[in-house]
Amino acid sequence: MLDEPLTRAGLLSAGARRGAVLLAAGGAFGALAETASADPLSDNDLAFARLLVGAELLSIDFYTRSLNAGKFKAVGHKYMRTVLTNETDHYHSVAGILTGAGLTAATAEDFDFTYPKGTFASSGAIARFGRELETLVLGSYLGAVSSVQAQLLVQPFARIGASEAQHLSLWGSLLGGHPISSSFPTPLTIDQVSDAMDAYSA
Repeated sequence: MLDEPLTRAGLLSAGARRGAVLLAAGGAFGALAETASADPLSDNDLAFARLLVGAELLSIDFYTRSLNAGKFKAVGHKYMRTVLTNETDHYHSVAGILTGAGLTAATAEDFDFTYPKGTFASSGAIARFGRELETLVLGSYLGAVSSVQAQLLVQPFARIGASEAQHLSLWGSLLGGHPISSSFPTPLTIDQVSDAMDAYSA
């Protein structure tokens, strides 16, 4: 949960103005570095980038706290360290869309994250929240793939979505050995993601 709400109004504000995109080298966007002089991104695409930055910051905070809680065996901690690295890479890639457009991407210092009581009290509680969070993040990227107007963003967002699906599978395994779920995971609209992020705010 966030003490500072990630509201739809803030995410879709005039701050998400049009600007030339400069994609960060490395991560999912490294192969697109030569598109630095691409046409300006739409407000819709920049709004999605802002939303995804928020989702990645929440993910980074969650996995950091989960590791610090020390509730899993060594192999579980190993997997979570890998996931934390993934989420950090995702954050830098998506934040690069905003900074390349002349905007300021949110950082961890912009939010004071809090969670429901008992979230980190046991491995089961962590896994249940992890599954909920990764379902949201995966749906966010699937929604972005179907909604962004700039084709140069589609493949990178799809690649990050594939990574998030692996994270969701991890939590399914930890909750009872069911890593495989829906044949067609549900994409979320920008409004649905925004509303879900609001639910994590105090």
